[in-house]
Amino acid sequence: MLKRAMLFLVCISAMTAQQVGRLPRVPLPDGATVVNSVEGPLRVVVVTKGLSHPWSLAFLPDGRMLVTERSGQVRVIRDGVLDPKPLAGVPKVHAVRLSGLMDIVLHPNFAQNQIVYLTYTKNVKPEPLEVATTLARGRFVNNAFVDMKDILTSDTWPGNGGSASRITFGPDGMLYMTTGASNGDFAQMPSSLRGKVLRLRDDGTAAPGNPFAGRAGHAPEVFSLGHRNSLGLAFHPTTGALWNSEMGPNGGDEVNIIQPGKNYGWPQISYGRTYEGPPVSAVPWREGIELPWAYWVPGISPSGLSFYTGDRYFPAWKNSVFIGSMRVGQVEGTGHLVRIQFDENGHERRRELMLTNLAQRIRDIKQGPDGFLYLLTEEDNAAVLRLEAVR
Repeated sequence: MLKRAMLFLVCISAMTAQQVGRLPRVPLPDGATVVNSVEGPLRVVVVTKGLSHPWSLAFLPDGRMLVTERSGQVRVIRDGVLDPKPLAGVPKVHAVRLSGLMDIVLHPNFAQNQIVYLTYTKNVKPEPLEVATTLARGRFVNNAFVDMKDILTSDTWPGNGGSASRITFGPDGMLYMTTGASNGDFAQMPSSLRGKVLRLRDDGTAAPGNPFAGRAGHAPEVFSLGHRNSLGLAFHPTTGALWNSEMGPNGGDEVNIIQPGKNYGWPQISYGRTYEGPPVSAVPWREGIELPWAYWVPGISPSGLSFYTGDRYFPAWKNSVFIGSMRVGQVEGTGHLVRIQFDENGHERRRELMLTNLAQRIRDIKQGPDGFLYLLTEEDNAAVLRLEAVR
């Protein structure tokens, strides 16, 4: 009788998971796991665990890792050991649902100036609640952040809705920053900083030569517009072009090649559907709108984006773009890594789905100074993973 009752409960649990569109979470093994790839076997090594919803990873010159956690902490990892004490000096963040502390990047001259940048959700007005995507800059001195100040704050929006932000320095020495605008028409408003890619000096002011500088009603910081929620940003190692990964509403996830002054369509044009079901637009293209370089229907919830430039892996991996996925086919409880290989003309040749059997939600991807790829998983008890080729 007891066995029959237990079997009944297991069946009910499985049915409930299926009814709400979820799969059970797959626990990550403690040791290394060998997985297959098109080019050869890979070893997935767990560097460390114990992170809470990490968002971004940066490498210090001495080999330590800095990892942001969405709830507002920056953690240090040395030789695979996670320091239990978060770093001091991080600005207070509004960490509700998907809002919170996001990206971290070092100044190109960090070895000389110790400058670090953070993006986060700021509580601008408590009642009624208004929040804004914010860029902060400070110095990393004696294992703490000092002189941390906000140097750019986007226009505000009401409530707790998340708005992703990535930052990266370009070959021109300028700082590029994404801001989200999932709802409303802010992404199409030239005066708004929301739903844009911004191009900035290292002090957060508008960079010289921006496409809308000097035009009435246009924010001078804007580099491109019409973006929904950009969770990945990187420069192509050979062409120098800026790429982003962008999350659609319900499908319509994209990778775009960002050009100055161009409009990428949101919320007027999309391959996706609204969460209620109808298509965002009757047709997913229009004159004057840039089409995505790659897209997914149904969606994969793309996150971090990185190009591989090292020699630790296979020749075909050189200059491939890697994109983290936080779910497959809009099914929760799934996740993987995507590798897109190009032909000689820069067109997509192969789209490989990797680490699918591990079913880990991948939040960020960075190439380490040792030439390996490092991944952050998106979980309550998340991990840093390292990929190694099995020779």
